Amino acid sequence: MKIIVVLPTYNEAENLSNMVGALLNLPVANLSILVVDDNSPDGTGRIADELAADTPDRIEVIHRPGKQGLGKAYIHGFGEALARGADAVLQMDCDFSHSPSYIPEMVKTLDGCNCDIVIGSRYTKGGRLDEQWGIGRKLLSWWANSIYVRLILRTKAKDATGGFRLWRSEVLRGIDLNRIRSNGYVFQVETIYVAEKLDYKAVEIPIYFEDRRVGQSKMSFRVQLEAALRVWQVWWRHRKLKPSMRAELPAKEPPNEA
Repeated sequence: MKIIVVLPTYNEAENLSNMVGALLNLPVANLSILVVDDNSPDGTGRIADELAADTPDRIEVIHRPGKQGLGKAYIHGFGEALARGADAVLQMDCDFSHSPSYIPEMVKTLDGCNCDIVIGSRYTKGGRLDEQWGIGRKLLSWWANSIYVRLILRTKAKDATGGFRLWRSEVLRGIDLNRIRSNGYVFQVETIYVAEKLDYKAVEIPIYFEDRRVGQSKMSFRVQLEAALRVWQVWWRHRKLKPSMRAELPAKEPPNEA
């Protein structure tokens, strides 16, 4: 199984080298990395190019002209990963809030279970949040996932706002990435909602969600409020989706019998 990790970056110069090193050292066969950098002013893109030059067979870099939003970065990266023949696509943050140590279990789960998506989940049984989070932040995150999103969208996923996911490539093709309009953190909500509406099955494995090790969080109160309001927009846009509305997958080429 060919796995491509799509790693969006914006000002992650302090994290990128360590993250790439951790990913390359995983006991996972056929894993490569696609860095999608939004012209980070701190030099993240230059670091990514240097890493790719050292390991060109496993690292590629996409340079975008500026900060255009997390959703657009992922859509761009997903499309490029599919074009490169990925059998599965892993999305994750570069700040170590998503520990690479969980990836082998995610791959094993996708390979061995009857499922289409594996979610590294903070809210399934055994999942945990960083102990340094204040009670207010913990309650807000729990309420958003366990109450607000599930009440409006009726999602089955317990961690609908998390961005640590392993997708089968046919799911990303089937949901039709052109359907996805969200460009901020609600992108995570929209993609899992659309996948569930189209009857793709997700399995959640518990993770410990660590706060970013270095650098500043990009999640402000304003961003959180906007994401909460846009959940209603996601519901309205996709409320009529049915499994029969999956995008048609391209036909497989017949085997070469020569």
